[in-house]
Amino acid sequence: MKKDTVCRLCSACCPVEVTIRNGRLTAARRKSSLPPEQCQPCPKLRAAADITYSPNRLTTPLIRDRNGKHNGFRTAGWEEALDAVATRMQQYRQEHGAQSVAWLRGMAADWGAPWDYASRLMHAFGSPNVIGNGSVCHVAREMAHAFTYGAMTIPQIKDAGCIMVWGKNDQNTCPPAFDAILQARRQGARLIVIDPVRTPLAEMADIWLQIKPGYDGLLAMAMIDTIIDEELFDRDFVRQWCLGFDELRRVAQTFTAENIADKLWLTAADIRNTARLYATTSPACIVDGNGLDMQLPVFDATRAVCMLRALTGNLDRPGGDLIPQPVPTRDMQLKERLPADLPPITCNYSLFSSFHHNWGLHAQSSLIDAILEERPYPIRMLIVQSGNPAVTMTDTNRVRQALQKLECLVAIDLFATSTTQLADIVLPAAGCFEKTQLNRAALRHSLVTLQDQVIDCIGDSWPDWKITFELGRRLGLDKEFPWQTVEGAIDYQLQPAGLTTARLRSSPSGIAWCRVEHEKFVSQGFRTPSGKVEFSSPRLAENGYPAVPFGHGFDSPLSDAGQQAAFPFIGISGERCNRYTHSQFRQVPALRKQEPEGYVDIHPEDAQRLAVIDGTLLQVSTPRGCIRMKARISDRIHPGSILIAWGWGEVDPRWSINNLTDDTLRNPVTATPSNRSFMCKVEKCQQADKGV
Repeated sequence: MKKDTVCRLCSACCPVEVTIRNGRLTAARRKSSLPPEQCQPCPKLRAAADITYSPNRLTTPLIRDRNGKHNGFRTAGWEEALDAVATRMQQYRQEHGAQSVAWLRGMAADWGAPWDYASRLMHAFGSPNVIGNGSVCHVAREMAHAFTYGAMTIPQIKDAGCIMVWGKNDQNTCPPAFDAILQARRQGARLIVIDPVRTPLAEMADIWLQIKPGYDGLLAMAMIDTIIDEELFDRDFVRQWCLGFDELRRVAQTFTAENIADKLWLTAADIRNTARLYATTSPACIVDGNGLDMQLPVFDATRAVCMLRALTGNLDRPGGDLIPQPVPTRDMQLKERLPADLPPITCNYSLFSSFHHNWGLHAQSSLIDAILEERPYPIRMLIVQSGNPAVTMTDTNRVRQALQKLECLVAIDLFATSTTQLADIVLPAAGCFEKTQLNRAALRHSLVTLQDQVIDCIGDSWPDWKITFELGRRLGLDKEFPWQTVEGAIDYQLQPAGLTTARLRSSPSGIAWCRVEHEKFVSQGFRTPSGKVEFSSPRLAENGYPAVPFGHGFDSPLSDAGQQAAFPFIGISGERCNRYTHSQFRQVPALRKQEPEGYVDIHPEDAQRLAVIDGTLLQVSTPRGCIRMKARISDRIHPGSILIAWGWGEVDPRWSINNLTDDTLRNPVTATPSNRSFMCKVEKCQQADKGV
């Protein structure tokens, strides 16, 4: 039997067709606009059955048995486990206030309705502290889009004449987008790739800029200067629809290609030729990605990239960057129930916490501050849903100290992780093929596609929605969670759009609630205070931030930059491979066989100087800690930099890149630390480590 659904093994949310035999998932195939022989394969999807039926799955609730042998866990039923969670939450609310309980969301459950459900529960409970990881992911970038022209754009890749991919490798991270790039290239589109690593996508490009890690904002400003200086901008669009052009021009003039090229590891000709190709090839779109995230200057760097779209008149035009038309939905989060005088723990980043009506709180590092330093007040109990902060959050040692200080830690996950090992209560979550939900794309864009349950839950695992709803009812929130099925909640949320779960199931390719329109700004303006694209932002100026990107100058984006003599290399957090998603799925043999361990990529020139060969065990260190990992000689990176494989701390703490990263320096707007790139030292180990 064939069934249609949406895969959530990563954040791409690809539409898939799965094969079911005798109630078991046996295969999954991604749907694509390309012929099968041209379709980008996905190792995770090929291993979907291995992941789903892994013997390492969590299949029953666990409660720590503090009187048992080795302080381990005992199995429990859902009634006992959820009652225990609810009792602890009510205890802390009574003794310390509801705000002493926090909920931390990872990406594994997606950012659509599961985020709304968790927010609804916590807000009704009385705590504002529902924390996401958006300060190191897309939400910081989304804020930059919103402050520039009101919403995060969607690149119209298939219809573009020029595609500029900035800090993204969709071959690994978003196969449908990579399909679109291939299709556009066959139609003659030009391709620009900006990436410090020579990826297969970079090898396809007409222009590849191997930028110095973290310096994307300088490059964007130099391109802006070139486009303005050579009068390549869209005069009519800028005159009618942009605010602060003269201020932008003045600031950009301090970042000319000739002045800053050496700082970027580029030439002035590289920069100017790239700006010319992008500005003179119409229509053009920009695919910005996670390479811009996790950098200290992420907010201004992304704002500058956004302004390139507007300068060239490519906003909301066919083949350019579309302003989305989100489906109208009910706001389910119940923020109005929170006391007006109760600040969240992210109160030092108020603009970031309030720029979007329901994105909520994403200054992730504030959670660790609240636990360890008790500011603005202490967090005593934490529920972690579909995340692994013990490995994936910046400065692992500090994060683990915080998790161990908590009085109660609850973890909701598919597999046992470094975080569940520290928990008091572990709740087993269902996999993506075992639950029905609305993903982020279904709520942010006009096309609504249902992730539909195609198999029964494995063991006694529960879908995220059911865990949240049942916990809410145990907290006395029966009126807030009246739905016995997820279909009831989805129908309630989609009612303003006139859509239902039944209708979505009958249209597995999705339903567009409205026709896609371009140049909506002509009749509606932009969703900014001025109604225009804001090259200069009065809101930012009023809050003490530069109105124009880098209007207050450009500081080094690298942690420990002042200690370059002791830490001479730039360490780069490795690209996401397509076999794993962050720290997930590394316990699945079918995937580990393909990629059994991670490496430190080092340039041949640096390897020769350090007398390093392939397989040499290296120690990489920063003032915070060190990792040990084998060397791989590669010229796909620039001399003076190393590329460290990401996510392997879940397999062995000696391989955890977050042993190295710094959380003391943060972007003042978005709380983003510099954990994508940092200064470090590289040495040969004197003796080999024992195997893991």
